[in-house]
Amino acid sequence: MEKADTPLAQVRANIADACQRARRDPGDVTLVAIGKHHPADAIVPLLEQDHRDFGENRVQEAQAKWPDLRARYPDVRLHLVGQLQSNKAEDAAALFDVIHSLDRSSLVKALGKAFDKTGRRVPCFVQVDIGAEEQKGGCAVSDLPALIEEARAADIPLAGLMCVPPQGIEPAPFFALLDKLASDNGLDGRSMGMSGDYETAIMLGATHVRVGTALFGKRD
Repeated sequence: MEKADTPLAQVRANIADACQRARRDPGDVTLVAIGKHHPADAIVPLLEQDHRDFGENRVQEAQAKWPDLRARYPDVRLHLVGQLQSNKAEDAAALFDVIHSLDRSSLVKALGKAFDKTGRRVPCFVQVDIGAEEQKGGCAVSDLPALIEEARAADIPLAGLMCVPPQGIEPAPFFALLDKLASDNGLDGRSMGMSGDYETAIMLGATHVRVGTALFGKRD
């Protein structure tokens, strides 16, 4: 049961407020609680407040942390939000319920094979390098239509698009661009917005917001 005056209650209230201002249904926005680098003990309080969508950055960390938690809370939905190495595709397909970081042709091929082998077809967001930053993962905007076509041909279920805007710059134009790209390519989901800007992202169409610090505090 949700407790009053907790970080989770505050974030949920902020989401509801942003949805009201945007004339959207709060039920259309999924809050993904990012638990990377936080121990299982930090995650349990959110589970006890009936939160079920959680995100991790790395396959290895999720493998170490989540089997025991899932045994106790089998209805958890686990999201991979960090970059995925092709050689970890099969592990990711077995463990995660949503992948937010499909960003290149080699990963399309690896995930296609992993889905065929595991019998699980995990919904994927295509990560877009929305700010043209070489150091970040993501598909270049100009390459996006071809990657989407390749993913569809490989029978990978596409949930939508994902982005991480450049730091230190107003994020709204980047969120608006991702929203347009998703619409142009016939995709419903927009995974965008983190602790510092999720309300702005919701105003501009986010369907999934990835919030860590506002829920768990700063990581060591």
